[in-house]
Amino acid sequence: MNIAKKIKDDIQRFKLGSTFGYGDFNVPAEKLTTAAKAVERLLKKGVIKKLSKGTFYKPKKTSFGNLTPSNNDVIKPYLFDNNKRIAYITGNYLYNNLGLTTQIPSTIKIASLSKRITINKGTVKAKPAKSYVEVTDSNYYLLGLLDALKDFNNIADLDGSLAIKRLIFLIQSLDQRQSKNILKCAYKYPPRVRAVLGAILEFIQADILLDKLKLSLNPLSNYHFYIKDENLPTMKNWNIK
Repeated sequence: MNIAKKIKDDIQRFKLGSTFGYGDFNVPAEKLTTAAKAVERLLKKGVIKKLSKGTFYKPKKTSFGNLTPSNNDVIKPYLFDNNKRIAYITGNYLYNNLGLTTQIPSTIKIASLSKRITINKGTVKAKPAKSYVEVTDSNYYLLGLLDALKDFNNIADLDGSLAIKRLIFLIQSLDQRQSKNILKCAYKYPPRVRAVLGAILEFIQADILLDKLKLSLNPLSNYHFYIKDENLPTMKNWNIK
């Protein structure tokens, strides 16, 4: 295998402005030194640029100069370890993308179970948050929805009626496998999250058993959400006030 040629060919296939690391080349461990030298030569030629240690990007050239990667491209490498997802974006940045708030925070939150992730790259700043379960490609979106339920009362600039309707729509849009997965993940979250998720799943008549979820809650506990009965009629069944 000609490592230098492989790396050059791989980079040609990368999108302009996209970020990448050595893991994206799928180079054998014993060839990493050769790969590093090949990357160094491409750096000197200006074919690629260095973003941070071990992270590079393919510059997009314009009449105003080279464009730096987008915020999402800067963040992306931090969400993976050896091409395996270990983290996801949460907090108001995510809630804005989900259509729950108009607020865009200056600092992004990145949740991971195994790693504390901090970013300070130009305009991109991120601080760590704790994930309740191990993050995977198949559950990170679901964890974001559960985070939104957890933080519902504290999301900036939130319209409770519009927000719960939006979350109901997003959860109703999950397929059967995702519905079972979000229910499984919910057991690791605080009781109030399990309660409001149960109320939503009951309201949308999800084809999923909720008895175990209800048994996981203290029948004497009440949960307070800024939600009107008319927007979630089943909330009383889950002691939501």
